[in-house]
Amino acid sequence: MPGAPDFPTHHPSTRSIGPLVGDDLVVPCVDGVERRYVNLDAAASTGALPEVARRVEAFVPWYSSVHRGAGYKSRVATDAYEDARAATLRFAGRGAPTTGGSDIAIIVRNTTEAINHLAYRLGLRPDDVVVTTVVEHHANLLPWARMCRRRYVECGPDGTFTPAAVAEVLDHGPRPRLLAVTAASNVTGWRPDLDAIIAAAHSRDVPVLVDGAQLAAHGPLPAGADYVVWSGHKMYAPFGAGVLIGPRATFAEGDPFLAGGGAVDLVDLDEVVWTEPPEREEAGSPNVIGAVALHAAIDELDRIGWAAIAAHDDALAGRLHAALRAIEGVRLLGPPPSIGTLPLATFTVAGMPHALVAARLSAEYAIGVRHGCFCAHPYLMRLLDLSETEIEAYRDAVRRGDRRDIPGAVRASAGLYTTDADVDRLVAAVAELAGGAPAPVRYTQDANSGDYWPDTDQHGWSRGDRTMGASCSRG
Repeated sequence: MPGAPDFPTHHPSTRSIGPLVGDDLVVPCVDGVERRYVNLDAAASTGALPEVARRVEAFVPWYSSVHRGAGYKSRVATDAYEDARAATLRFAGRGAPTTGGSDIAIIVRNTTEAINHLAYRLGLRPDDVVVTTVVEHHANLLPWARMCRRRYVECGPDGTFTPAAVAEVLDHGPRPRLLAVTAASNVTGWRPDLDAIIAAAHSRDVPVLVDGAQLAAHGPLPAGADYVVWSGHKMYAPFGAGVLIGPRATFAEGDPFLAGGGAVDLVDLDEVVWTEPPEREEAGSPNVIGAVALHAAIDELDRIGWAAIAAHDDALAGRLHAALRAIEGVRLLGPPPSIGTLPLATFTVAGMPHALVAARLSAEYAIGVRHGCFCAHPYLMRLLDLSETEIEAYRDAVRRGDRRDIPGAVRASAGLYTTDADVDRLVAAVAELAGGAPAPVRYTQDANSGDYWPDTDQHGWSRGDRTMGASCSRG
């Protein structure tokens, strides 16, 4: 195959260690052939582990109100919900309140909601400062901007920063109310030295929030962080639950983020008595099915074990990076992988817009990847080494509704279910594209979304099918 590299020989053969529901799906391609779908977008969302789906299916007949009913089904549902809460605390390395632990787990929709929730409950004032980094997902940037001032830890050309750089920013006055930092980049897979960073912050009496969204499916969450947030949809429990863990004292006083039923002990027309946390923070009917799914995923990750997951990740990351790096015209963003790097690779192909690369991988090869800026615009602008003049030109175009030239890259991300064969299919396809393989059909770009679509009457890809999906470039 033109441009295809030799695969490295120093990585062991990698098989799936956690097959998912839907791994055997086939999808149509523009040549009329149906091919097995290769999902290399785990960093965005993962499918369900079979045990997660089975546990949910077994629970559905018992679904009922939580904390709101005397019936037997309500008792079963409440027990399942509270068991899931206890499991999240164990998963985050925290003791349960019943065993003397001081932390609570609040079940929310996802990581973004969890960070918004905490930003409100910290009682930040406009002159307060939160330190964060330019590496963060938008979920760990935008909520703080609404509440207070931010100071940033910059990254180097390779997209990394050191604990010393974090300490330097923490030492700038005034003393920050919080350090908010990712456990792993969703763009490069790089993992900062959290232990050293948390120690530096705590030595300065600065509490730490860790965004564990990317790490949760790949390794232990940092027990030393004051607050930890993550989402089930990135760890094989795609049923709409996320978690915010932090000290009970943070939530013991004041109004909750959401107000409504279930968060109160007594309501009059002019007065409310809030109940104790964590229930105070979970107004409305909770997502008990999402909690059951999250509990099942935690149990499955425990069963597989972090050692097996780390070995699988390391082998995939090494193979993916080495093979892509060997293709002429492919540029990988971020530092080379090291032990513990997440199994993902973000890259560009010379002479091809990122949106077209992703469209052709999907339409011609049945490979699903992400393209664009990955909800981490400031970070990607730095990795692409764009000037302020270039960035402003892109902004002007977007303000006019034209997203055709939004800068970005392509990201392939793996999970428990990914195999060597999946990586090989991606690399072979990218090698063909980078080598100039002509497209079998013409592609047109939508100015409003920036995405490309093949001009064809093939099932699944015709003009009538264009209602499927949404823009990747936004975020």
